[in-house]
Amino acid sequence: MLSNTLETQWTKTTCCYCGVGCGVLVETERCANVIRIKSVKGDPDHPANLGRLCIKGATLDLTAQPHIYEQSRAKYPELRDSRHMARRRIDWDTAYAHVAEKFADIISRHGPDSVGIYVSGQLLTEDYYVFNKLAKGLIGTNNIDTNSRLCMSSAVAGYKQTLGADAPPCNYEDIDHASTIFITGSNAAYAHPVLFRRIEAAKEKNPDLKLIVVDPRLTDTARTADLFLQILPGTDVALYHGMLHIMLWEGLTDPAYIDAHTEGFSALKELVKNYTPKAVAEICGIAETDLNQAARLFAQSSGTLSLYCQGLNQSASGTSKNTALINLHLATAQIGRAGAGPFSLTGQPNAMGGREVGGLANLLSAHRDLGNPEHRREVAEFWGVRDVPAKPGLTAVPMFEALRSGQLKAIWIVCTNPAQSLPDQTLVHEALNKAEFVVVQDAYANTATTAYADVLLPATTWGEKSGTVTNSERRISRVRPALAPWAECKNDWEIALGVARLLEAKLPAASSLAWRSLFNFADVQSVWEEHRESTRGRDLDITGLSYAILERDGPQYWPYPTGATQGKPRLYEDGIYPTATGRARFVSNPYRAPADPTDARYPFAMTTGRLRDQWHGMSRTGTVARLYSHAPQACIDLSPLDGRRLNIADQDLVYVTSRRGMQVMPVNFTDSVRPSQAFVAMHWGSEFLSGKPGKFVSQGINSLTSPAIDPDSQQPELKFAAVKITRADLPWHVIAFAWIDASAAVALQVELRALFPHTTFATATLFGRDDARHQTGVFLRLAHTEAFEPAFIQRIAQYFGLDTANGQQSIMTYQDKRRSVMRQVKAEHGRSNTQDTSDQQVWYLCAALLTGSAPDVSAAGWLREYLESFTDVRTFGRRLLTPGANPPQPVETRGKVVCNCFNVQESSISQFLVKSTAVGREALLQALQASLSCGTNCGSCLPEIKTMISQHVD
Repeated sequence: MLSNTLETQWTKTTCCYCGVGCGVLVETERCANVIRIKSVKGDPDHPANLGRLCIKGATLDLTAQPHIYEQSRAKYPELRDSRHMARRRIDWDTAYAHVAEKFADIISRHGPDSVGIYVSGQLLTEDYYVFNKLAKGLIGTNNIDTNSRLCMSSAVAGYKQTLGADAPPCNYEDIDHASTIFITGSNAAYAHPVLFRRIEAAKEKNPDLKLIVVDPRLTDTARTADLFLQILPGTDVALYHGMLHIMLWEGLTDPAYIDAHTEGFSALKELVKNYTPKAVAEICGIAETDLNQAARLFAQSSGTLSLYCQGLNQSASGTSKNTALINLHLATAQIGRAGAGPFSLTGQPNAMGGREVGGLANLLSAHRDLGNPEHRREVAEFWGVRDVPAKPGLTAVPMFEALRSGQLKAIWIVCTNPAQSLPDQTLVHEALNKAEFVVVQDAYANTATTAYADVLLPATTWGEKSGTVTNSERRISRVRPALAPWAECKNDWEIALGVARLLEAKLPAASSLAWRSLFNFADVQSVWEEHRESTRGRDLDITGLSYAILERDGPQYWPYPTGATQGKPRLYEDGIYPTATGRARFVSNPYRAPADPTDARYPFAMTTGRLRDQWHGMSRTGTVARLYSHAPQACIDLSPLDGRRLNIADQDLVYVTSRRGMQVMPVNFTDSVRPSQAFVAMHWGSEFLSGKPGKFVSQGINSLTSPAIDPDSQQPELKFAAVKITRADLPWHVIAFAWIDASAAVALQVELRALFPHTTFATATLFGRDDARHQTGVFLRLAHTEAFEPAFIQRIAQYFGLDTANGQQSIMTYQDKRRSVMRQVKAEHGRSNTQDTSDQQVWYLCAALLTGSAPDVSAAGWLREYLESFTDVRTFGRRLLTPGANPPQPVETRGKVVCNCFNVQESSISQFLVKSTAVGREALLQALQASLSCGTNCGSCLPEIKTMISQHVD
């Protein structure tokens, strides 16, 4: 007989989200030989986070529950015999053989450059290494690129052009030593919350620490700033040149450092002399006084640390933005010492590791350059192949352009979702339709990209993987598995090996010089050890490091060469740079306007960015209901002034149209954007937001964004698009929501996507708390130019358990067929959750469906409040079918959830502040935390809470 005794175990691993690289302790529970993740918490011994986690990291356990995986994970290999057939289950041997055969056939007919591999910054270093060797060493093509191209390649190019190597010189401890922190192009409070907690702590410890924030939006990060420069989108280069102009005029540069350690300054001085304060203030849309103050604080600080991310990188001028910022550090000697330096914040957990192994189309192993013949020779000799191809490979956007044109015949997509994340989604979807052969290797079965897979290869994910990652500060951490692989999933490096070993025998022209397999890897450690040896003598030399040292001593910086006892936490302290002359280089590039200009037809400058509680394409976070609480649906942020000008009310639907596509979405009015600007979150792909507003089905937010790329980094301008915004007077609406058993809710959200192409606007999301009720809310909203057919509405009713055909007495219905209006509600009884001990039964609203015009569905707001608050509706009767926005009994509008850890709504915080007798911001915060607990766990909500307190005090 199996024992039901619970056994728990803790596993140290690393978070799978942003590039901060937080350590995580995973508690697993074994019962009757079944192991599941019970909880997670921050690892207090990990130097990147010292025990802290953001809300995404703190809910990793919820994403890994068996009932979620049953609905969302890819479970076994699948193959379709033609594009018009569904995939069928196959075994791994068949999958390996089929992929190898198809790739070999296409290569034999069209050459090695007819295939491409598109990988991910969420792969482990070991996974990356095998795929890079497979492409460049075996197949003989440099057509391997990564979604890191979308987030970090401009930072890479900027570091290399100025400092000589892709090596961030700073570390997180520099935050504690800085006297000025210059955050530019980053909403760190949302994108890197744990790092932002460290900034807040540093400011509390040192009240003299100055925080300068540069951003087109008044973000939560910007609201904490001592000086906020709300520049016009895309004007960063002009700003930095203007700051340098002031520094030169006022004698704030460091001529001794410039003379001893740099070159090219004369050309830069000549360039920036035209960037006068008046001209720059006009270009950037800021006050001259603020520009002057920023320049002085930056230059005169005892230590200025710049933190920057996608606002600089995702631009057709991204490399110039990076180099112009680094110019400021070199000109003022704010580099190579504690608290000073240009610090690029990595977007993904292992974008750095991918760069280390050369997993991009223009790189080779260990930071070697593809264009350098000596570097190609070194790699070829190391791998034992005849040569490494010299022709540069296709980068991300050109790769899909080549796929659409037919130049590229086959693509292998690994651990990424380009049918959501790349710009100009019309191009991407046309490319995937045109491709001769598409392999998708992913842990998740229902992404926009998996729909195009001829072969689907199920991969392991966080909690199951083993290997290493490198975070933003060059610190290598171990990733350890807490669970066995789900179903038939395999590790990404193992899948690559399975195909590579078969392909090796089919590509004799690419075989090694001395016959031995290129892929004699026994385990993940042997892969890492080969990568380690490839770094010998390079700037990132880690030949003195080992898995054993990482196990014993924890995460380590690179470089860590043979004979070292620790890595190097800070670079360029001696003023010597890895360039031909040993000097850093000033780069002189003029300001260029964004590639997608606004004009009379497209007058709004739309920027994109991150939500606090969601991650990238939401394939993982999108399965957790509570992570929608802070931002329940996609919307476009506009200034109230623009709303009045366009005669649009808050939450009205609008057409958002760019030069590439159209998407309908609701408006959200906010003070965070300036007039004639707009903001949308990057996460909402066609899995959650779609419709057919024009000729084609929209593919979400990136239907709108620009594919223009930086000429140096090849990074696309995802951050900026010119759009027009017009009212969407859609006369017919459907809103449906219900509590669904948690074992079926994610599957229902996926199934609802089939409705999207039949409407002008469509969104389907989750809501709720993933609590002991074992229920998750599913929300659907549709709008269309024509009335929905009765059969279509009946289909929706069935999805939400509102089918009256079976005579359920708990369903009440009002219907006006002439006007295509219907309201349905369903209630169920249960035990009261109050302190009443009388065994009283209450009735809770559990589902609702409303159709008709906008006024006809306006009751959805208070109905959902009743549902989510588990209001007892026993006495309401048919008043639940009341039309309009006024409920039959007052219900508190709770607003969005500010603190996700403790489910504290905006309204609760506001009410507390009104009633509190505490005086002063700090006293109010302490009282609020003591009463409601908000901000006392992960801290992701603290910037927003502090803003609410400031607004209350002021």
